[in-house]
Amino acid sequence: MEELSKVDITYKKLTEKELDTFIQMRINQLREEGATEDIDLAPALNDYYIRHMADGTFVSWLAMDGDEIIGTSGMSFVEKPPYFGCSSGRIGLLSSMFTNPNYRRKGIAKELLSRVVDEAKKYGCGTVQITASDMGVKLYTDFGFKHNDNFMHYKL
Repeated sequence: MEELSKVDITYKKLTEKELDTFIQMRINQLREEGATEDIDLAPALNDYYIRHMADGTFVSWLAMDGDEIIGTSGMSFVEKPPYFGCSSGRIGLLSSMFTNPNYRRKGIAKELLSRVVDEAKKYGCGTVQITASDMGVKLYTDFGFKHNDNFMHYKL
């Protein structure tokens, strides 16, 4: 493989044209992070992304090496009643942070993260949240994310 410095990495927003590849990369990412469920998640992901890209509550930036997607990011926007830690009540939920293993440790994830965090600012979010993989913790901590020991979930 060529040195990354000799490759022209570009960044673009996700469109429906790249959606099938984006969805497959998301599924691969979930598997890499340890997901073991054996269901066809692609139709549900396609439905989600189509609806939320259309209404502006999901945005993704892609890193491209020519026509190949080599990195992904995603930000879903949700709103809940304002609280002291987020007076707008608007929250960015970060997801789909993934870089092709051949391109890791080159600053691509940091650039993608910066772009989707900027999108959250433009949307009026007061906070961004993520459930980080072990691999991503350093990236998010270095960016300024803080751990929240109060996070819990209840599976329905």
